[in-house]
Amino acid sequence: MSIPYSIIKTITGGIYMTYLDRIKLELQDITFTDTELTVLAQENGISNPALEYDPTSNTAKRAIYSTVLSVLEAIANNPNLMKNYKNEDISIMDFAESIQNRIAQLERKIRLLPADDVSDNIADGASWTYIFRE
Repeated sequence: MSIPYSIIKTITGGIYMTYLDRIKLELQDITFTDTELTVLAQENGISNPALEYDPTSNTAKRAIYSTVLSVLEAIANNPNLMKNYKNEDISIMDFAESIQNRIAQLERKIRLLPADDVSDNIADGASWTYIFRE
């Protein structure tokens, strides 16, 4: 399976991927227009989705996952997709439950991503807060 996104080799041999490309990579077979994805990306803190994506930045990852979460929530808001379908040899059931599970997974993943600027993060994404003073 070839990835139909504009991944371009730069002069240094690295891989260049835009925020929009990264969102499409996460969504795979879900088709939204670039304009729709751009609006959702901007709503989730990505000011220019055509800029280069930084995979080392947890802030960038959080924005990507938040945008994907918005797309899944938009799909979940379509009642026509929540039906069970049965064809001659194919049945599509539990779509609503499956998409809600994926939404819950993404929400957890977003919650556990540590911030880029916090130095006292633990490996699982949690951070310690002291509520008592000496």
